[in-house]
Amino acid sequence: MSFRLSQRDKDIIAFINQFRAVDRDSLVDLFFKQLKSPINACNSVMVRFLYRLKLIERTQQYSPTVYLPVDAKIKKNSQKILHFLSILDVYKQMCTYSTPKQIIVEDKPTGRKGSIEPDLFCIFKGSPFWIEIQRNQYSEQKMQAKVNLYEEFFFSDEWRSLHWQPEDRPALFPSVILITPVRYAINSEHIRIIQVASIHELMEKYKSVGKQQRDGKPRASASSGGIKINLP
Repeated sequence: MSFRLSQRDKDIIAFINQFRAVDRDSLVDLFFKQLKSPINACNSVMVRFLYRLKLIERTQQYSPTVYLPVDAKIKKNSQKILHFLSILDVYKQMCTYSTPKQIIVEDKPTGRKGSIEPDLFCIFKGSPFWIEIQRNQYSEQKMQAKVNLYEEFFFSDEWRSLHWQPEDRPALFPSVILITPVRYAINSEHIRIIQVASIHELMEKYKSVGKQQRDGKPRASASSGGIKINLP
């Protein structure tokens, strides 16, 4: 018996391939929430059509079920799955404000070992960002070393020819967002580093900066926690 995949089926498979690990509830939110019984509809698609057709994999080590690409090189009980779910959560938070574009999960812009490897690249509300998700606490020396790698890439000028750069405007070096519950004493005179616990906190900070501008108050500098980015 043959099955014809709908465009939604194809979009779901592409999404799972892109984010590497996607839980059932996220699929419901992103692809089925407009339906009368979104959870049942999602389960039907994932089990009867996609999983049984061997177009995706799944792990039931988590609840709800997490779906993986068929060629995933991740063990079904790997902690790496939690890492990918953290990236997905950041994406979903962004979607509550504006759908990000040009998404690259585990971006490797230099293609070299030992260089920057942000968890996520995207263009969000017109601005490019590299996002680092810190689920564990690290030493400030290690975090500053990470910042130093971004500075090395900045001075290389290789970033100016990345494929997502605008053709009709000067190249932009992305702001770096650290998603972390810990505030590190790190700094850079060349790139913008933003430390927040979540995208929601980022947007709240932007709103407060925008209100200061409307009220005619001086705009906070990046070093004092203000956000100097384009988030229209």
